[in-house]
Amino acid sequence: MGDYLTRLPIGERVSTAPLTGNELWPFDVDLETVPIEPPTIPEPARHGEAGVDCRSCEAAPALDVWQDEHWVVRIPDEPTGLPIVVILLSREHHDLETLPPELTAELGPMLQRVARTVASLEDVGRVHVNRWGDGSEHFHVWFLARPRGMWQLRGALLAVWDDLLPKVPAGEWERNRQAIAAALAAGGGTALA
Repeated sequence: MGDYLTRLPIGERVSTAPLTGNELWPFDVDLETVPIEPPTIPEPARHGEAGVDCRSCEAAPALDVWQDEHWVVRIPDEPTGLPIVVILLSREHHDLETLPPELTAELGPMLQRVARTVASLEDVGRVHVNRWGDGSEHFHVWFLARPRGMWQLRGALLAVWDDLLPKVPAGEWERNRQAIAAALAAGGGTALA
């Protein structure tokens, strides 16, 4: 086990003080962490490992709002608490570490293109771009739209706020899905919503 892991307080709770004293903390009560579990070595397989049983590859086409030859943009059909949540995926099954050079070269411009499109929505103040890789091996990047003027929601806890806030009305969510599809298609590719 690496030196870092030997210093973790396995089986103990850790202090939430670094978060609870932060103005971005979304809770008004003290919370306790669960005890830290020992490392799981080897780590369990992620969904879609080696392209097998990949939820991203098998997802319902209704979630896709735009595509081109290499990329697809997916937006949940059910509203969340943020104005919109967008996912950019490679059409083929890759992970960040295995993305072919031609897709890697396209990634930066695609990130900018999707972020600009999400930011163009009327109620969006800022777009947070995140890549978490523990749930699925299929490469995907999340775009979380912080509501305009909601300064309290800025920062890394925006994903937590998304789960806490009331859901966006279905009609507004669908308008945002269609607006993103149309704006992306205006620059190439095909709108699917």
